[in-house]
Amino acid sequence: MDAATKKAQQLIDDNAVMVFSKSYCPYCNNTKRLLESFDAKYVHYELNQESDGDEVQAALAKLTGQRTVPNIFINKQHIGGNSDLEAVVKNGKDGKKIEELLKEAGAL
Repeated sequence: MDAATKKAQQLIDDNAVMVFSKSYCPYCNNTKRLLESFDAKYVHYELNQESDGDEVQAALAKLTGQRTVPNIFINKQHIGGNSDLEAVVKNGKDGKKIEELLKEAGAL
């Protein structure tokens, strides 16, 4: 496992809600606003502001099959991007509402 993959995995493992994003991305900013609307505690890693951002994004693509941002994880579970998070808010995931997922993760 290379350094970028280890770093990405460590960030996912260490944080209840992990958002890999880019500071200028409107979808990323929407994701952060949406999480904040639930008062969720989350960590975001701005790929465009980190020296290893390109490598971490490539590692995430290998881990998840998703190259785009935001790349969202709740309780170490890959949620997907902004539209996927919006779908979880609207419809839930595996029978659980977003609040339940955030509580289980310890983010509320």
